Amino acid sequence: MRKIIFFVQLLTLTSVFPVYADVLVAVANNFYLPSQKLAEKFEQETGEKIEISTGSTGQLYAQIKNGAPFDIFLAADQARPKALADEGLSLEAKTYAQGILVLWSPDPRLIDKEGAVLDSQQYAYIAVADPKLAPYGAAAMEALDHIGLREVVTAKQVVGKGLNATYQYVDSGNAQLGFLAYSQVIDKIKAKQGSFWKVPTSTYQPILQDAVLMKAAANKVSAVAFMDYLQSEAGRQLIADYGYEVP
Repeated sequence: MRKIIFFVQLLTLTSVFPVYADVLVAVANNFYLPSQKLAEKFEQETGEKIEISTGSTGQLYAQIKNGAPFDIFLAADQARPKALADEGLSLEAKTYAQGILVLWSPDPRLIDKEGAVLDSQQYAYIAVADPKLAPYGAAAMEALDHIGLREVVTAKQVVGKGLNATYQYVDSGNAQLGFLAYSQVIDKIKAKQGSFWKVPTSTYQPILQDAVLMKAAANKVSAVAFMDYLQSEAGRQLIADYGYEVP
């Protein structure tokens, strides 16, 4: 019976984390699109295959703590990477990006440049990522506290487990607007699709995003090389192209 259980667990694990990848990377939702582009360019240059799994920072941290075999963790905060380093599971964390919070709607007339829509009756629902799992959700709550509108918004909010789910609420029309990462909608903003308000950075703590190399991958040449690529001139430029501040 134990052998059967172990075999089922092994099948489940390999279906979630493909064995054909050279490097397994856990990526916070906000950084999913740029991480795909980074992985693509890295593979073109080196031939090394990067496999990306995405989720909220809190979800990915819990998976790593429970033994998920990731080589690298690209978080949306500094707290979880630091915790992994403190617990001896990873090497020292490195900041790879500073995120920007935006309020976005597919309706081109809904959001004004001052964010006054938040204190209006022009929407039924607003999407926010779970602040316990997603640093961008925590930043949104902090900004709302700063401008005195938390109670107004809370009465109309729907909560996504991560930024991907939060984006889906808005994109599907189930919520008329939502707090998202600038990187998620930068292409739409450049194409002048919808309307947005870039939330003043003075209203929330900087969203500093750290990366860590897991100790189990410390001698894995391809994983070390991908970490270096993040910090390279080409990597930093690509990250900046998605609307991040680059340290």
